[in-house]
Amino acid sequence: MFLDALAGHCRDQPDKVAIQFVNGPPITYGELQATVNGAAHDLLSLGINPGDRVAVQLPKCMAFIYLHLAAAQIGAIFLPLNPAYPMTELRYFLADSRARILFAERQKQPEIEAIVPELPALESLVFVDLAESWEERVDSRSSEWSAPLPTDPDQTAMMLYTSGTTSRPKGALISHGNLTANIRALHEAWGWRKNDVLLHVLPIFHVHGLVVALHGALHAGASIFALPAFEAAAALELLCSRQFSVFMGVPTMHRRLHQQAGGRQFDLSFMRLMTSGSDRLPDDLFFGYQKTFNVTLLERYGMTETGMNLSNPLLGERRVGSVGKPLPGVSARIVDPATDSLLPDGDVGEVQIKGAHVFTGYWRQPELTAAAFTADGWLRTGDMGLREPDGYYTLKGRAKDLIITGGLNVYPPEVELVLLEHPAVAACAVIGCPDFEWGEQVVAAIVPREGAAADEAEICAFCRERLAPYKVPRRVIFVDAFPANALGKIQKAKLRQSLCSES
Repeated sequence: MFLDALAGHCRDQPDKVAIQFVNGPPITYGELQATVNGAAHDLLSLGINPGDRVAVQLPKCMAFIYLHLAAAQIGAIFLPLNPAYPMTELRYFLADSRARILFAERQKQPEIEAIVPELPALESLVFVDLAESWEERVDSRSSEWSAPLPTDPDQTAMMLYTSGTTSRPKGALISHGNLTANIRALHEAWGWRKNDVLLHVLPIFHVHGLVVALHGALHAGASIFALPAFEAAAALELLCSRQFSVFMGVPTMHRRLHQQAGGRQFDLSFMRLMTSGSDRLPDDLFFGYQKTFNVTLLERYGMTETGMNLSNPLLGERRVGSVGKPLPGVSARIVDPATDSLLPDGDVGEVQIKGAHVFTGYWRQPELTAAAFTADGWLRTGDMGLREPDGYYTLKGRAKDLIITGGLNVYPPEVELVLLEHPAVAACAVIGCPDFEWGEQVVAAIVPREGAAADEAEICAFCRERLAPYKVPRRVIFVDAFPANALGKIQKAKLRQSLCSES
């Protein structure tokens, strides 16, 4: 089980630094275990039982990590919530999950107490003063106590809400077995070592920062140095200090690091592993990193319901535009989404996944759970892609983002790659808007590069030279920024809602 390895490190190397936040004290593995034990004892004293939902809406901090590990230790279900959620969204998540307890910042107390009457399942509120030392908060006697670790791999460890781009967010149930399988696969594929030091800059309410990064390091017995939030100048300075061997980011973060370099050269070739995920890594950034930092980013593919599925190799070709091959213990296939029939290499279809890491279902939604799987047990990811003859996979966007114009399929990433070649385009997103004659029309939203001049006619002419006529945007809309989630991934559903209404 995923907690077993951590317990072993806490026992065998109690004096080694496990986690340190910038401007905070180093927390050793021994101290980590003692405080987690105390937090677990506190949860039990508050009446939390196995299977109860423990909701935590805190910024990235040690208290969040202690509560996460403590909930897992007693068999409760940990529910991490984005601290940026407004009260309307928080109310939805608490009501839908039927959380029994919520930990939140003290400054939010008046707002949260106002919605409590609408949440009959919520029995306890704990407001946290972030300036308070959580290590001192737990009772010293309870820190010596420890609960037996969960042994049932099917027991739910976490509930992670999906982004809700097609409907209201759904709670994906992630079991102890799911987490164990995924962490072990990444440990093998990425060669995690005890002497690794991770610079952690990701949010931890998300699978990328919580499972892939945090648990990846703790499972290996490595050390973590954490920034509460990503800041490009600070991150680049830290990376150049040569203290770290592992860094994980999303394309937005890598873009900002590359911009922070400002054309200067920095040799980060000593980094053992630098990954990119949660959105497609643009080709120019892949090559820009090689030129500026002497590093080839490792791109991989995962989702809330599974953790990580595919990865470029630690050793071997890290192919631009590709998310690599299935991780150990993971199976992948490309199928016709209408029939679930297998497609030949090179054909675009839906990516389907199978393995012990795949989630157990959606919270209280058996119909949606059944619809998420094929008759023979493959998860329908909703992502379109193709398999190359040598086993590498390339994603082509979300199935729901597929544009069908005049009966022909247009995959937005193909158009976006062309748009990004234009010198006036800093960022872009291609969507389909309803069209009476064609069914849908291709619409490009573009953030212009600072100081560059371009108009709709020029952009379309540029695309006509490089794309089939039906793929060329019928409309080009210039915007200042895109709606994005906490990891910087463009939310195309919101973009469609705003731009298509302008048609």
